[in-house]
Amino acid sequence: MKIGNIAVSLAVLAAVGCKQPATGPTTQEFEQGREALKSRVAEQKERPGSRPGGPQAGRPGAQVASKSPSPPTGNLGGVEAGFTYDETGKRDPFRSFLMERAERLALQKEVRGPLEQFDLSQLALEAVVWQTGNARALIADPSGETYIVAEGAKIGKNEGRVIAIEDNLVRVKETYIDYLGRETTKDIEMRMRRNEGG
Repeated sequence: MKIGNIAVSLAVLAAVGCKQPATGPTTQEFEQGREALKSRVAEQKERPGSRPGGPQAGRPGAQVASKSPSPPTGNLGGVEAGFTYDETGKRDPFRSFLMERAERLALQKEVRGPLEQFDLSQLALEAVVWQTGNARALIADPSGETYIVAEGAKIGKNEGRVIAIEDNLVRVKETYIDYLGRETTKDIEMRMRRNEGG
């Protein structure tokens, strides 16, 4: 019994909901508009020098608008007039920082010296001559080969440079590049290893 009442009420709602008022033009209005358009086109064809279907064609003394579009004026896309982008000193946002680092390392490998092949922790300070006007240090690599360095010499894998040579140490400034491409520097001291009992 309840199912029958529900079915009847749904049928009544569907019948009431299907009857919606027409919102568009009726067939008669469409036919009248079509006939009016046909008569306007026929009048334009009869006049010499008139263009059929043109927006200004039916008006006497009206000028036809030019077809070339006018350039846009004002603030187009939120950019001020006369603005130019200067890329000097800016990183290309579409270029991977990993590729830039790989290219930089490839260039460095071509011109690296023998002491630039090792990390600073692998190198040992053997001797220092510092009381002369031109201080020098003797650096040994892991194989035991020794090299003489002065201030400004390149040393270590991380673009290190000798910045100071003192009585028992050599100060090196290394440059590190983080994942965002920013450079940071760090001063590292290489000290002479003292022999036991000496």
